[in-house]
Amino acid sequence: MEDVIASPLDFERCYRAVESRDTRFDGWFITAVKTTGIYCRPSCPTPVRPKRENVRFYPTAAAAQLAGFRACKRCRPDASPGSPEWNVRGDLVGRAMRLIGEGVVDRDGVAGLARRLATSERHLHRLLLTELGAGPLAIARAQRAQTARTLIETTDLAFTDVAFAAGFESVRQFNDTVREVFALTPTTLRAAGRRRGDIVEGALTLRLPYRPPLDWPALSSWLRTRAVPGVAEANGQAYRRTLRLPRGAAIVSLEPVDGHIRCTLKLESMSDLTSAVRQCRRLLDLDADPLSVVEVLAKDRRLASVVKKRPGLRAPGAVDGTELAIQAVLGQQVSLAAARTLAARLVTAHGDVIKIADPTLTHLFPAADAIATADLSRLGVPQSRRATLHALASAVARGSLMLDPGADRAETYHKLLSLPGIGEWTAGYILMRALGDPDTFLAGDLGVRKAGARLGFGSNARTISEHAAAWRPWRTYATHQLWATLTPTQQEVS
Repeated sequence: MEDVIASPLDFERCYRAVESRDTRFDGWFITAVKTTGIYCRPSCPTPVRPKRENVRFYPTAAAAQLAGFRACKRCRPDASPGSPEWNVRGDLVGRAMRLIGEGVVDRDGVAGLARRLATSERHLHRLLLTELGAGPLAIARAQRAQTARTLIETTDLAFTDVAFAAGFESVRQFNDTVREVFALTPTTLRAAGRRRGDIVEGALTLRLPYRPPLDWPALSSWLRTRAVPGVAEANGQAYRRTLRLPRGAAIVSLEPVDGHIRCTLKLESMSDLTSAVRQCRRLLDLDADPLSVVEVLAKDRRLASVVKKRPGLRAPGAVDGTELAIQAVLGQQVSLAAARTLAARLVTAHGDVIKIADPTLTHLFPAADAIATADLSRLGVPQSRRATLHALASAVARGSLMLDPGADRAETYHKLLSLPGIGEWTAGYILMRALGDPDTFLAGDLGVRKAGARLGFGSNARTISEHAAAWRPWRTYATHQLWATLTPTQQEVS
């Protein structure tokens, strides 16, 4: 779209978005008003629009907080969808933002984040401060504040437990941050923010925002056909699955309700809340900006009619990169049903039984170290496929291969291709889903070639790949749009 916000922020474009209260830009940037000391979403429904001389724009809530502004109580800017810019960018800043979102700073500190990115703490801080107006600690602090607010409003946890579950080092730090960011004490915030239905015995219910439209039938159908028994299932409108988290396991139920995704979590450790939410948002591609995608893809007249039929089509991600990669290998040259059967055997033999009681969701997908040393002779796949599974899992287990959103995409792609039995399709598919790359195009995919031929792009992989250059940076979405034109049977063999 013409008004897409990019870094550095363009004042006129941002101000136009604020004047029109355009919800599409929520999460892209933060609006701060000097006269009130408050920062808001671009779409804040306040009856009085701020004068342009009183407005400042920031790329992150952390930058606004560092500048002395507090969050608006009316529009709750901390609850906006995340910026899709961090999904698009494969540079150091984009990778850092994705890892901070995963809670790496809370668990390993800035030193751990810098090690993960193979850079120095000083360089990383300077880079984030220059581009985003806040360093990694400030960005992580803003995220902790949002996690704390969620726990304050939606649980009966004691504030001491909330503080440490949200990642704060002390109760004093927790109290000071909540007062500074929200201009309310934790007690007042709990009384003011409590919503009926948020608290269920043994479970935590959250509202996950997204930018409409969202094609939930297509998204849930995609997930349903790939659900491994014991790990995931579709139950009516809801999609349920187990999650492997840094400090324990969880079971989540995801369902569209009144313009948001209702996320019901049962967590072994409340400290995993941030990681669990990030996994769910990544799986459902909830930070996407679908209208920006449609605008780019619809410029191609042959693709326009397809895209406009499904403007809310998402690019499903993955809750765990290893799980996704292993399933991609199991699915090589077999149907989706056969791949599910193989994955279920692997889960039954080598998956961890979860402690949370549930009648149908009983296991976590096996971890990399378990698969690396497992006897796979009874799995029912050729010896060459077993060798690929062992090589892939071993590389992840020893840390030479990272399959998370913070990994360097180009480097990861070449490392995958160096493993036995992994070709361009499998490597690209893993980048697309495990690393969340929005610009991967599977030109050699059989389904893509079939759809391309039908739409007049040709069936030759090189020809269609050259044509797809105009679809950047959304070629992953173009791939899904092409797949969506096929019948279920054709999709299954792609």
